[in-house]
Amino acid sequence: MRPDPVLPVVGSPTGLDLCAGGVQPEEEALLVAVRRKDRKAAAEFVSRYADAVYGYVSRRLAPTGDAVEDVVQDVFLVALERLDTFAGQSSVLGWLLGIARHKVQDVYRARLRQPESLSDDEDVSPASAATLPRLDEVIDTARAQEKTRRILAHLPPEYCAALLWRYWENRSTREMAADTGKTEKAIERLLARARRQFRRLWEAEP
Repeated sequence: MRPDPVLPVVGSPTGLDLCAGGVQPEEEALLVAVRRKDRKAAAEFVSRYADAVYGYVSRRLAPTGDAVEDVVQDVFLVALERLDTFAGQSSVLGWLLGIARHKVQDVYRARLRQPESLSDDEDVSPASAATLPRLDEVIDTARAQEKTRRILAHLPPEYCAALLWRYWENRSTREMAADTGKTEKAIERLLARARRQFRRLWEAEP
């Protein structure tokens, strides 16, 4: 498995701005060669940025990494296909991570479209939500902690994706509903169930 480098962009979507800065001369030379269909240059292009893209994607899809390899491959396929559209206003890595972010959200979207794993008789009342841990803080600032990863790994895939999409990607329930074809109320209920199960596992584990 590739190493999971610590990148400044993994904290929030707006962190992609940190990658701005334009294309360096050696990068421009490489891009010119890739655009000329130079296979060696294309391989070097992938090799140059693969670890950073892999690290970004694997963190976004934590703790279940079953889709990481496919997403990373898709990122580079799209990048090579659309290289002529890259204007060089950001860094190459920033551009690649922008593609990666959209691909990761495709995974979230697909998982949220899956049937829910638990029945509708779960308690999702406001009173039950009052004692929940601060999910935005837990997932965003402490997601690297082993306990958080273990708990997310034990959630149904759609619950894990819902929590990460809502609190990590800062997507509103309205946006999530529009992207998945579900009603906003259905997304709110899904999130409530996910938060409840997360809290149960959090409190049960020392």
